[in-house]
This record gives sequence, C-alpha cells and structure tokens, in this order.
Amino acid sequence: MIELLEILWERGRDTASAVSASQLRVLFSLEHADGINLRALGDVLGSAPSSVSRLCDRLEAMGLVERAPSPVSRRELTIRLTGHGRAHLSELRSQREEVLLAAVQAMEPASRAALWEGLHGFRQAVVADAAQAPGPDSGSARPS
Repeated sequence: MIELLEILWERGRDTASAVSASQLRVLFSLEHADGINLRALGDVLGSAPSSVSRLCDRLEAMGLVERAPSPVSRRELTIRLTGHGRAHLSELRSQREEVLLAAVQAMEPASRAALWEGLHGFRQAVVADAAQAPGPDSGSARPS
C-alpha cells in the first residue's frame, strides 16, 4: 500500500527528473529484492519480461539501475539499484515527508484528530487481518 501511495505521489509531481509510475514500481521492487533477474522481476510486477526489460533499459540509461551477469547462471542477468537509484528513492521519501508534514501542520486540530483516528483504525484492521492470515506452513489461501 505504501508503495502504491508513493507511486501516486510521484505521478502527481511535475518534475523533469521524475520517473514514470511503472519505472517507480521497478525501483521499489528492486529495493526489496535487489539482484533478481528479469523473469523474477516480471513475476513481482505481473508483467512480461520483455516489458520489464524495456523499463530497465530506460532506468539503466538514467543511471538508476544496473545489470550484471548472474552469479548463478551465465544465461541470466541480475538487476540492481545503483547508488543513484537508492538516492532517488531516499530523496523522494524526504520530499514527501516535508510536504506531508507541512500539510498536516496546516490542518485544523479537529481534522488532524480525525486523520489520526482514521489511520489508527486502518492500522488496527491491518494488524487484525495479518493475525488471521494463515501461516506459511498452512498451504491454504487467504480468504478474500
């Protein structure tokens, strides 16, 4: 959910250095699974490897990701965030935090309290849902 909010946040910004929402999803995915191959990244994103390859081509040209031979297979390449890619995500989060902090500070006290209550309720629902989810050994699918 946080990643989706970050993608929407980036999409709403009007900067020349901003990456597309799809490219941002790649960066977030690599942040959590750095060094995976195109097929695995495609599975994570729900996209065809050819589409992911084109996204990575653009990100590599921007200096945000790099490809390297896989240590496991000579036929595969791994994809990793570069230092510039990590810095981009860090800067994005820093800018977002500044703007959100200013927005919350500008809210009326009653609105801030309502926001807190709503987020608190959301967190409780997520925790309750996670507690009801079957463990990794159960083999059953989660109810929808």
